[in-house]
Order: sequence, then structure tokens, then C-alpha cells
Amino acid sequence: MEFILVTPQSRPGVALIQLNRPKELNALNLQLMLEIRDALKALDEDDAVRVVVITGNERAFAAGADIKQMAGKTAIDMLITDQFSTWDQIRKFRKPLIGAVSGFALGGGCELASLAPWARPKPWRWFSPASSFRLRKPTAWAW
Repeated sequence: MEFILVTPQSRPGVALIQLNRPKELNALNLQLMLEIRDALKALDEDDAVRVVVITGNERAFAAGADIKQMAGKTAIDMLITDQFSTWDQIRKFRKPLIGAVSGFALGGGCELASLAPWARPKPWRWFSPASSFRLRKPTAWAW
């Protein structure tokens, strides 16, 4: 996996997924989203994993959609890409998911954090939801 780092047993029963696109502030491109989906699917089937923590880095949890990926595409191209089906598959993860948020969580990054029923942001972090933002699950925001 190129854009995420997966540690299946960072502690007993705890897996860690770290977004790893520091130059792009962990902007969410299609490959990153597919890697997250595949990692969550594999961890969901692993009986040794009881909980998953998803995190970014100190500068950014995730800076939202990767605009460079969308720059040359038309609306039809984006519709055919269908990134929303990837979000739906990520949403089906059945184990507890913790969002360890440090740095920016903008647009899609904020939505990714909201998929974790428990989000633990550090103080003074920036959350900016996309215009279509809706909490998908009951979420406990700890400030």
C-alpha cells in the first residue's frame, strides 16, 4: 500500500491505519480511498483485531478531496469514477473505529473523521465539513 501505513497489531487487539501523503496534507484521492477500504475490509475479517484507529499526521488528518485528481476531469468523468461507492463500503466496517485527529480535517477529511463513532481531536484543530456533510453515525466529539 502506497498511501497508507497499516499496523495490524500496534497493541494487542488494536490496528492502526495512518494516512501517508504528507506533501498533499493527506488529500483523499481515489487510490487512498481504495487502500483505506481494502485495509478496513481485511481488518474486519481479522479476529485478532478488535478496534481500529485511523489517523493522519501532525499537520493534517486529511485535507479533503484531492483537487489535482479532479482538475482535468468533466462532471461525467467524476460520475463514472464513482468515489461514493467507496465511501459506502468504508461505512460498512463493523468494528469500533477511532479517529485520532491531529491537524486539519477539511471537507472529505471531516467526513472520514465522522465515520469513526469516536473521534478524538487534539485541541485547536480545524474541522470544516463539505457542503453535503452529514453525520453518518452517532458521533462523540471530545474537545
